[in-house]
Amino acid sequence: MPHHPTPPVPPRIGSGGPDSPRIEPGAPASTHRSAGRYVGRFAPSPTGPLHAGSLVAALASWLDARASGHSGNRWLVRIEDLDLPRCVPGADHTILGQLAACGLVPDEPPVWQSTRTPLYERALQQLIDHGWAYRCGCSRKAIAAALAARGETPARHGELAYPGTCRDGLHGRAARAWRLRTDVIPPFFEQNWPSAPVKRSKFATFSGSNDALRWHDRRLGAQQQNVALTVGDFVLQRADGYFAYQLAVVVDDAAQGVTDVVRGEDLADNTPRQILLQRALALPTPRYLHTPLVRGANGEKLSKQNGAQALDTSDPLRALNQAAAVLGLTPATATVPAALATWVAQWHALYNREP
Repeated sequence: MPHHPTPPVPPRIGSGGPDSPRIEPGAPASTHRSAGRYVGRFAPSPTGPLHAGSLVAALASWLDARASGHSGNRWLVRIEDLDLPRCVPGADHTILGQLAACGLVPDEPPVWQSTRTPLYERALQQLIDHGWAYRCGCSRKAIAAALAARGETPARHGELAYPGTCRDGLHGRAARAWRLRTDVIPPFFEQNWPSAPVKRSKFATFSGSNDALRWHDRRLGAQQQNVALTVGDFVLQRADGYFAYQLAVVVDDAAQGVTDVVRGEDLADNTPRQILLQRALALPTPRYLHTPLVRGANGEKLSKQNGAQALDTSDPLRALNQAAAVLGLTPATATVPAALATWVAQWHALYNREP
C-alpha cells in the first residue's frame, strides 16, 4: 500500500489567515446552508452568445432556485471570462441581454471572474503551503508520449490522465503549470475525520478501500470516480498564467455561498475534481444536478465549437419552450412570466428530491 504524506489540516478559506480568500458576501459559505438558504448560479463563458443548449442550463438553474421553497433563495449569474484569449468582446453583455429577454434576471449584479484573480492566487498559495500543489514542466505532447510509452491512449474526446511525471520534481524541465496532488487528499481526509475542518457531506464521501470519490447527482443518481487514476494530478494554473476552471469555479462557488450547482451533463465528470478541491480548501460541497444535453444532427453535444447558432430571443417563449421540452416540462402558450411560473411547479415535482 503506498505511503501518503500527512500534511497539516488546512485552515478554512475565509478564516482570516493572510493568504485566505474571503467568503463573500461577508460570511462563510456554510452559513448560507445552515440558515436554510438556497443559492444557485448560472456561469456562462463569454466565448459567444448563448445557444439552445446553454439556455437549457440557464432555465434549469433558474427554475431550481425558484422551486427550492426557501424564502431567501437567490439565483446568481457569474461570467466565467478567465480564459481571456477565447472571450469575444461584448459577448458577456449579449448573454445578459438574452437571459433578460427570457425573464431570467439574477437576484444580484453579475460578477466577472477576471476581476477575482486575488481569490484564486490565495487559494493556490494555500494548496502550495500544505504540499498539495507542485510545479509541472510537461507539455500536452510530452504527456501523450509518456502515456503512449505505457500503452495508454485516451478515449475519443477523453482527457490525458496525467502520469505524475513531475510529482517528485522537474528534473531539469522548465516550470510551466501548477498541479494538484490527487494521490494525497482522499487518504488524508479519510484518516483525519473529524479533525479536518469541513464537515462530512451526505452528498459526497471517499471510499477508504480504493480512494474513489462517491457523490450523488440529483438527476443521474449515485456516481463515483477515482480522480487519481482517471484524471491524475490536474492543472490549477496553466502554463500561460491563467487559472484553471476547476480552481476558479470551486473558489467562486464558495465565495458566493452557492449551495446548489445545476449545469449541463457534459460537466458531470468535473464534479469529482471540484469536490476534491473543496476538501483540500476546507470548503462545503454543494448539491449537484446535471441536466440533459441538446445534441446536433450528428449526435454531438450542441456547442459554440461545433457551430451552434446564437439563441434567437425575438420570440422568447418559443426559445423557452424548446428548452423546457429538453427538461421534461410541458409546453406553455401564455406569457413568459406565466410559463416560468408553471414550470416552477413542475420542476419542484420532478427534481427537488433529496438523495
